[in-house]
Amino acid sequence: MTQISEARKGIITPQMAQVAKDEARDPELIRDRVASGRIVIPCNKRRAHNRLCGIGKGLSTKVNANLGTSPDCVDIGLEVEKVKVAVDAGADTVMDLSTGGDLSATLRAVLDASEVIVGTVPIYEAAVRSSRTGAGVVRLKPDDMFEAIENHCEAGVDFITVHSGVTWNVVQTMMHQGRVTDIVSRGGSFLASWMLFNDQENPLFTQFDRLLSIAKKYDVTLSLGDGLRPGSLADSTDRAQISELLTIGELQKRALDAEVQCMIEGPGHIPIADIEANVRIQKKACNEAPFYVLGPLVTDIAPGWDHVVCAIGGALAASYGADYLCYVTPSEHLALPDVEGVRAGVIVTKIAAHAADIAKGVPGALKRDAEMAAARRDLDWMRQRECALDKRTFDTIREGSPPSTEDVCTMCGEYCAIKGLRDVMEKKKEESK
Repeated sequence: MTQISEARKGIITPQMAQVAKDEARDPELIRDRVASGRIVIPCNKRRAHNRLCGIGKGLSTKVNANLGTSPDCVDIGLEVEKVKVAVDAGADTVMDLSTGGDLSATLRAVLDASEVIVGTVPIYEAAVRSSRTGAGVVRLKPDDMFEAIENHCEAGVDFITVHSGVTWNVVQTMMHQGRVTDIVSRGGSFLASWMLFNDQENPLFTQFDRLLSIAKKYDVTLSLGDGLRPGSLADSTDRAQISELLTIGELQKRALDAEVQCMIEGPGHIPIADIEANVRIQKKACNEAPFYVLGPLVTDIAPGWDHVVCAIGGALAASYGADYLCYVTPSEHLALPDVEGVRAGVIVTKIAAHAADIAKGVPGALKRDAEMAAARRDLDWMRQRECALDKRTFDTIREGSPPSTEDVCTMCGEYCAIKGLRDVMEKKKEESK
């Protein structure tokens, strides 16, 4: 039984009913879109879920936070703290991308700590384990890749990124056309290196039915990874990227036929002018499957501020129809993020998602803004705080610059535009009585 198989029988599962309630949508609409693959509800059968969400057409834009160890930074406790901070800041999902230390223990800790959906990239674990034996990534056996996939599904992971679209033809296209940044996807690079070294096709492509069988067993959602996503504006929307996307579209159809939930990952570094076209191409080529984008990052020159660059691109992408935004932190391209970096990345991406939901006309998206506007009109600071997406920063700024009177702020003080005009208008009303 999968969410798709139940939906196609006309059954509204508890998960579909919960999504419908959370999104204020008709449960039948949710069921229909799950059945057609336009909405996914990642929920591994082996894991109890406190906070599920739906991702896809007509739903609010969701936000993912990446975390995990690296060979240079191994601290499971710190990663657990990042999970909690990300969820507290509003992340709808988290992904454990660990490559350092005890990978199984880290994943278990993340799963135990997370109230929300958890995703992983199993090829990372397979590659790390092979490297630790001295064999290296290129000497991985296909069975090692599928063993890691099964292990993650068995552990309770809700969705997995698999780079099945990184085929021999796609890699050759990239090499022949030339690129500035080649392949920046870690999983895509692992597989391309393996293919070129072994002179063989990608096992995650040739044995895609095997992958579907594992995913269906646990009802794990496949996130078809964009291994050829552009790592610079110069490589945006090139033949390699589009070639992989078209391959992914074919694989998504096979996943739907097998009743396996599936979403599509997207770029990457893209100029603002290319974003709408990228979203439209994905939706057309992949049967309106949920679109999960990293950013997109709209400039290459802002290290330290890439969370803002990501939010700009994410707001635009989601307004054009992307369904799911992966955050970027201030340390992107520079270092593993710390706890505060995780928090900042989630907050700015939540802002982008909300702005896009207003543009898309998602039901209820404007309600909070209307409440904030009324609170500002009334100079009601407590109500403004309740409406604020980031209450902690609201408090820090307000308390750090106390006004002369509590009904104003230190920007205008006694010359507050709202207060001044209101006082005159109220006086005029009194005089006219």
